[in-house]
This record gives sequence, structure tokens and C-alpha cells, in this order.
Amino acid sequence: MIFNIIGLIIGVMIFAAGIYYFLREKEDNESRKIYSITTVIGALILVFMIIRLLL
Repeated sequence: MIFNIIGLIIGVMIFAAGIYYFLREKEDNESRKIYSITTVIGALILVFMIIRLLL
């Protein structure tokens, strides 16, 4: 249970950081690519941990 909560917090933090830096680096295409991948990874971790928490 504690692992799921910690994973959920980590997923939220990665997702939020990815969105923040994605919006901050609007002009640089390479940075947008990197931060969009980071956002997707954070979202996947977040969804996986929510599913684990519910089941």
C-alpha cells in the first residue's frame, strides 16, 4: 500500500514537471520532444499506480 502511494506521488511529480517544462520551452522543438516524452512517462506511471491502488 505504501509503495502504491509513493509511486502515485512520483508519477504526479514527473507528470507535472513534464507539463511545466513543456510549456516553458515553447520555442525549442527538441526540448518539447523530450518533455513530451517525460509527460507521457509520468502519465503512464500515474495511471499504473492508480490501477494498482484500486485493485
